[in-house]
Amino acid sequence: MLNIFIATFALFLLAFLGMSLGYIIKRKSIQGSCGGLSSIGVEKVCECPEPCDARKKRMARDEARQKMLSKNRIL
Repeated sequence: MLNIFIATFALFLLAFLGMSLGYIIKRKSIQGSCGGLSSIGVEKVCECPEPCDARKKRMARDEARQKMLSKNRIL
């Protein structure tokens, strides 16, 4: 019984190691294969007419980053 537990633990440890190496190498988070809510036309999860302050800050930061990247683009 202990051998099965150790083998199972090792298998899960190997799976977690593989996922973490994939994240470290590609810097891309784990995502589902179906595309999430955007694949069915839902832009946001909540039904709010306007995004919250935290989302507005994040959107502004992302937009500024994209502008900086396009401005400093080498190719």
